[in-house]
Amino acid sequence: MLVDPLRKIRVIADYQFGRGVGKKLFPSDVEIAFSKRTGRIRHVYLDRKMIATLRPTNGFLALTIEGGRRLLQIKPIRLWVQVEDEAAKFIAEGRSVFAKHVTDCDEGIRPGEEVVILNCKTEVLAVGRSVLAGKEIMAFRQGVAVRIRRGVDEGRRGKVKKENLKTIVRGERVAQRDQSTRN
Repeated sequence: MLVDPLRKIRVIADYQFGRGVGKKLFPSDVEIAFSKRTGRIRHVYLDRKMIATLRPTNGFLALTIEGGRRLLQIKPIRLWVQVEDEAAKFIAEGRSVFAKHVTDCDEGIRPGEEVVILNCKTEVLAVGRSVLAGKEIMAFRQGVAVRIRRGVDEGRRGKVKKENLKTIVRGERVAQRDQSTRN
């Protein structure tokens, strides 16, 4: 029995995010990319922007920043966490959300669910997976509340590529060897 891929991702979205979300999150003009090796659904694009990935490990959707923005446009708004402005910069860079920085959240959040992180102006900062339930996030004052998968400024953090790191390490070792052979 063949299942229409669009219908499949819509049903998964309805189950994961709530009834009726699938059709709004994934309109009929989405593009679906399949794995070359397995033939399974991998990514979902809208207007050439990736909005979700279908996780092969558990069959659920992992949202991108763009997917998080689309999810917030669907009423009633669900699965959101709002954080203090002082922590917003770090969260936008991809750092985890600690419970003490949360100002408000959807109390219907369950551990392991996809959530969208917002600043005080309700702008999307990041997307990730909740570690705690919504009520626990509000009650706790310490510990990780959400593990971030992608922040809006994550690419701008200035990470050192592994190739560059090896070059730097090799350069230091070469300099050390040169000094030891000179003595």
